[in-house]
Amino acid sequence: MKESYKILFCLCVALLLFAACKSKQATNDISSLTPVGPAFVADSAFAFCEAQCEFGPRTMNSEAHDRCAQWIVKKFQQYGCQTTLQEATLTGYDGTSLRATNIIASYRPAASDSTVAGEKILLCAHWDSRPWADNDPDSTNWRKPVMAANDGASGVAVMLEIARLLQQADSLKLGVDFICFDAEDWGTPQWDTTTQVQGDPWALGAQYWSQQYAAALSNSAQGVARYRFGILLDMVGGQGARFYKERFSKQYASQVVEKVWAAARVVGYGSMFPDSDGEHITDDHVSVNTVAHVPCIDIIPFYPECEQSGFGPTWHTVNDDMQHIDLNTLQGVGQTVIQVLFSEN
Repeated sequence: MKESYKILFCLCVALLLFAACKSKQATNDISSLTPVGPAFVADSAFAFCEAQCEFGPRTMNSEAHDRCAQWIVKKFQQYGCQTTLQEATLTGYDGTSLRATNIIASYRPAASDSTVAGEKILLCAHWDSRPWADNDPDSTNWRKPVMAANDGASGVAVMLEIARLLQQADSLKLGVDFICFDAEDWGTPQWDTTTQVQGDPWALGAQYWSQQYAAALSNSAQGVARYRFGILLDMVGGQGARFYKERFSKQYASQVVEKVWAAARVVGYGSMFPDSDGEHITDDHVSVNTVAHVPCIDIIPFYPECEQSGFGPTWHTVNDDMQHIDLNTLQGVGQTVIQVLFSEN
């Protein structure tokens, strides 16, 4: 009988320990977390998006492109960021020389706080416009430039609003680098079926930055940022957008995917970030992962039931304008990224 009581006692202790562990897990469950950081202001991001579009399509080698670059730099500087221009002449799919400028803006560039060991977070988006509306349902529009309110301007707008909030809050000890990649959208148009393309014609600015960053690391160059992870924002202002888990992101940075999607649930935008997989998307984050070796995910919409495009009905059409930008989408993405940043602190 004594042995039986001893076994029973041990079982009870084990059950109590198991219950305690479960209770501890519950306190760490996402449902127990609360929103942190400042409130993202979608109206402000909308205005930043609109301001870019007022320059017209920011196609490569155009005056609108150059003037918008100056505006983006001034806005980041206005919000206390240190800016650097990474200029290069890149070659388009058709051999065109492209005067490209990657705009790098650093919040807390030194990132010297001992608790973060000099690490930074990378936020990025492309800022150039597609030169051809080659996915437009009207073939007469195929060679017209795209205003790129969503496919370009929205990602930059969200980053600018985050920079503005970081300056106001002044409580994030972690360093953040914002990179506006150029020459993302000079990929082969659908109507060109004859040009022989060498290499990947998309995301040229990100490819160049990744190569330069990797070279600087290998040469142990001073002042090279060390990134904990990166988040790419692409087409983050479209109406009815939902952000599925992009597959290259899961392949290279699955923990970052889970971190971001959990943050979306905390701030009330779980339905905008469904717990489902999207597609493999060739985007700026691919070279950031494979060449720069920074674990970087892509927040990019997926419209599985849209006949026009899986990227939504305005993708690479003349309808990618401010009339199709949604404040709720900007709010959901912006607040999610704020949650991620201030959860790292």
